[in-house]
Amino acid sequence: MSVAGLLRLPRLDDDLASVDAALRQSVTSEDPFLSEVASHLIKASGKRLRPALAVASALAGGGEITTDVIHGSCSVELVHLGSLYHDDVIDDAETRHGVESVNAKWGNLVAIVAGDFLLARASEIAARLGTEVSALLAATIGRLCEGEVGEVQAAFDPSRSEERYLAAIAGKTASLLSASCRIGALTAGLHRPVVDALATFGHHFGMAFQVRDDVLDVVSTEAALGKPAGHDMVQGVYTLPVIRALTDRTAGPELRELLGGPLDDAARDKALAIVRATDGIASSLAEARGFADEAALALAPLPPSPLAESLADLARQLLDDLDSDVQRAF
Repeated sequence: MSVAGLLRLPRLDDDLASVDAALRQSVTSEDPFLSEVASHLIKASGKRLRPALAVASALAGGGEITTDVIHGSCSVELVHLGSLYHDDVIDDAETRHGVESVNAKWGNLVAIVAGDFLLARASEIAARLGTEVSALLAATIGRLCEGEVGEVQAAFDPSRSEERYLAAIAGKTASLLSASCRIGALTAGLHRPVVDALATFGHHFGMAFQVRDDVLDVVSTEAALGKPAGHDMVQGVYTLPVIRALTDRTAGPELRELLGGPLDDAARDKALAIVRATDGIASSLAEARGFADEAALALAPLPPSPLAESLADLARQLLDDLDSDVQRAF
């Protein structure tokens, strides 16, 4: 996924290159080993979705890309990367962004401490950008933790409700995407109604983005995902398509018998086939499209521009790109 391409904003690649430079500088430590570990995923790159949203928000609101915008974009990406270091420990992941994960390469203790270091550097940068940005980033880190804890509490629970699922993804995903948009707008000096509109957009976009990811985990392939399909179910994380498949009168009871504990490959494949045979996929995509529509509506206070229009259409484009994966699954 190229965010720059979807937003039809060629200069975004140059701005993200500036963010990358700031990222590399921010994780430099007096300890060469810590510098190496902390920069591991930065060197592996990634989609840079969060800084892209920060930069695009600044521009869509009529602002300019200043050093503060670049540093604000850097801070949200550091929070994201720090959370990935911790997530990979929780999931016992072996790879991330096509390279060996930090925990697999150096061990869990190093991964946890390096993740903390990234969060500390993010907070340090935010503090230089003012009290509002600093407080927002701290609150967002708290929301990420709440979302993650909510997911851990619901692990291997087939009775997980949609409400608990939505609350978890609002914390673990949507909160940081919303903060990315707000920080981009704040550091660009945009007017308060525009700042609030962009933050609301980021929340709804984040909800759509996470539901999309959860559908992908069920319908896509290992080659496309970089991990086996159904990974969430194996980890005991029952997402919206699974939750809705469990309510199916015909397929639900059979699926419930499989879930509730670890799955071997055969059980995972059977569970995937059951979920794919229900309307859980289609109804989850409809839910994601509802969030995408709300994201677009949130941008009404922005001055009209081609970038604002493409930003409003971003979530819908991502969901349209998912259609081919869904079709291949059936």
